Amino acid sequence: MEIGFPKREVHGGTGKRQREKSQKKVLDFSASTNPFPPVFDWQCDPVFLAHYPDDYYYELKERISGTFHRKSEEICVGNGSIELIRVFCSVMLRGNKKKFFTESPTFGEYELSARLAGAKKVKNSQKADVSFICNPNNPTGSIRKKSEMKSLLEGMESIGALLFCDEAFIELSDPEQSLVDCDDPYLFLIHSLTKSFAVPGIRFGYGFGNTDLIEKIETTRPPWSVNAFAEAFAMEALKHMDELAISRTAIAQEREWLTVQLDGLSLRCKPSSANFILVECGWNVEPLCKALVHHDIIVRDCTSFGLPTCIRVAVRTRQENKGLLEALSACLR
Repeated sequence: MEIGFPKREVHGGTGKRQREKSQKKVLDFSASTNPFPPVFDWQCDPVFLAHYPDDYYYELKERISGTFHRKSEEICVGNGSIELIRVFCSVMLRGNKKKFFTESPTFGEYELSARLAGAKKVKNSQKADVSFICNPNNPTGSIRKKSEMKSLLEGMESIGALLFCDEAFIELSDPEQSLVDCDDPYLFLIHSLTKSFAVPGIRFGYGFGNTDLIEKIETTRPPWSVNAFAEAFAMEALKHMDELAISRTAIAQEREWLTVQLDGLSLRCKPSSANFILVECGWNVEPLCKALVHHDIIVRDCTSFGLPTCIRVAVRTRQENKGLLEALSACLR
């Protein structure tokens, strides 16, 4: 590999790999998806598979437009929100003169995508062309109020910089804090349908921004990147966004219960507003993560976030969470 070329980012969601490796049923707490998703019937007409998707995704964008009250030309779509991060950076941070800022700890794909585009990281957001904010933040689960986010946006405007806001988990946290209703030329926003509806295998993300930026992103995005199955699911799921209120209530209740149980194991849980919890163990967690695998439990080792003494665990159903607690109890003896 070329010297200085960045390495791939470490991610959770390794359950499929572990199941294939062990041929066992594995509980994957490293993937943070909705444990209580809306249930509805959907299908992809086989006739769609015989044709290319509409690369402009007119109907899909109209459905998103009607759901979030944004113009279709202010909406982009992609093969998961990761693709939109990559494409955005390719458009806005191309070249070695561009600078970006990210918080720490936070989702690593912002930095990786920016570096792949040739940009350099700075420690002060006031010196950046683009600042990346994850709200709620991954892996901490902390959420910023809408008023604070608007203040950050005003700060970006004052220096002519752009705010990239990742709201992948906000529908499972508190959508009242979302900036989706802010039509601002200095803001780009991404959401992830697949986290909200617990279908990460579909791969579907969407973003909002001013029409000039969206046109550039849609031009740079690989053609037909949203496949027919993903489009069909998204078209139906967007009709059920209001039902995520039930999910949020159930997640909050289960998160509170799980936090109390984890604290009872002498582990320290960071306050979270999301569907996952950052847990401080007080020692290097690599041996613990390996031990849990032998109990068919996967948690997120947060070393790649710069937190080698922490794990991140998804909030799942009560029965599944009890399985996690039993395995943790056995490994901590």
